[in-house]
Amino acid sequence: MPHKIFIDGEAGTTGLQIRERLQKRDDIQLIQLSDANRKDTNARKDAINSADAVILCLPDDAAREAAALCENPDTCIIDASTAFRVAEGWTYGFPEMTDGQREAIAASKRITNPGCHATGFIALVRPLAELGIIPPFFPITATSLSGYTGGGKSMIAEFESGQGHERVYATALAHKHLPEMQLYSGLENPPIFSPTVAKFPQGLIVEVPLHLWALPDEPDVEAIRSLLQAHYADERFVRVATAEESAAAKAVDADQFRDTNQLLIHVFGDDDMQTANLVAVFDNLGKGASGAAVQNLNLVLGVDESLGLI
Repeated sequence: MPHKIFIDGEAGTTGLQIRERLQKRDDIQLIQLSDANRKDTNARKDAINSADAVILCLPDDAAREAAALCENPDTCIIDASTAFRVAEGWTYGFPEMTDGQREAIAASKRITNPGCHATGFIALVRPLAELGIIPPFFPITATSLSGYTGGGKSMIAEFESGQGHERVYATALAHKHLPEMQLYSGLENPPIFSPTVAKFPQGLIVEVPLHLWALPDEPDVEAIRSLLQAHYADERFVRVATAEESAAAKAVDADQFRDTNQLLIHVFGDDDMQTANLVAVFDNLGKGASGAAVQNLNLVLGVDESLGLI
């Protein structure tokens, strides 16, 4: 019998991509509401409580309201908003983050999808923080270059009308992803994070530069790369480039993994100057949103984690 899945907010960018990944699968039965009922609270409540799993693709307040409509203890909710990312009782939906995270997701009924920028940042920092290479008190900075689809409907309309322009944003240094970036990286303080949006639809690069001489053990570039490679050695969707690959990469294209659930890490650096730049490149709508939601759904359903994903 197929699993019954309801995407609340399937008309949005993330919801559409999730639906596209699920609608071809014979193990999934999508519960879909008519246009007239999409915003009807009773219709949505019935759909939520009749589903095996619900994926919320809604603004934060609407996601909180939708989660409150769930009364069925067997219904699993996967939320793609910011609403529950650091909330007690919700499992962080980044399977590759640390030992046991995959199992925690599979056993949970309340899962919060990571933010796209947070996915790249945590992928770079968490393994090194766990090992003490990056101490919890260490000051971290990060930058990103993102496609405009990450900014929602208004930003998409702005860029697709030809009015959008490349720009740094979140200039007050209070980006909404900072709480999860700090918490799940194991840092005592939030990083200084400066994101940039550019004139391409999908793709994301997150960079974390490090002064290696300032770290307690003064690791070299190869040591950093080896530790990250060991952490992700058996992962299907997260990979660390070899030294040869990174040396050959004279540039990194933000959209090289468009429409996939892949995340590639480069470790660039100069041992003479004792500097390194950790770089994560992936699709902000793939591993950064819809792909991650489907990966988490697969874990909850107990099927192959990569089903419906590339």
